[in-house]
Amino acid sequence: MRDRPARPPAALPLAALAAFGVLLGVVAADWPPLMRWDESVSATLRDYGSVRPALVDWLRTLTGLAATVPYVAVGAAATLLFALRREARASVFCGLVTAAVPILWGLMHWTLHNPRPVDGFVVVHSSGFPSGHTSNAAAFSIALVLLVWPRAGAAIRTATCLAALAFTVFIGFTRVALLAHWPTDVLGGLLLAAAVVPVAARAVTPHRADR
Repeated sequence: MRDRPARPPAALPLAALAAFGVLLGVVAADWPPLMRWDESVSATLRDYGSVRPALVDWLRTLTGLAATVPYVAVGAAATLLFALRREARASVFCGLVTAAVPILWGLMHWTLHNPRPVDGFVVVHSSGFPSGHTSNAAAFSIALVLLVWPRAGAAIRTATCLAALAFTVFIGFTRVALLAHWPTDVLGGLLLAAAVVPVAARAVTPHRADR
């Protein structure tokens, strides 16, 4: 069973998809309480970052870890590596995740007009929902956990989960702190990845595989 990702329960992607649908609806409707929360958080981080230019410079650099080019490069490398190791299911899983996540959030940026915060610390002209960087980071992290789970013991599983969670939260924080996204954009990116990656894992992993 070590040649394939773990098979998550169906409840995980279903719950993430339902939550994403609700969030998408309230974002598209410009629900006032959500907008006020977004603006309040962003205003606080704007004030904090304005007096800490060195921190902002570091965040600009580190947030690039989850940009689309490195995400696709790592995904393509993992796909090729598993293919060379003749681990077909893991290879197909990596290929699906690498392709599907950027395509989905890219389509949403194209179809849904959701302006980003004005005068952010980075300049991005596309629509903001969901956060592409956060989608990439969360997809990478969830995929990593699912690939490690059948191959490692409890200690490594725990360490991988903690590292993956820390990386995803950090990238999400950088996007909000740099005023590249509203907090709801980041939440949307997390939910998108949580819906897509488990579906890809279930698609390539037989029902009989251990969970």
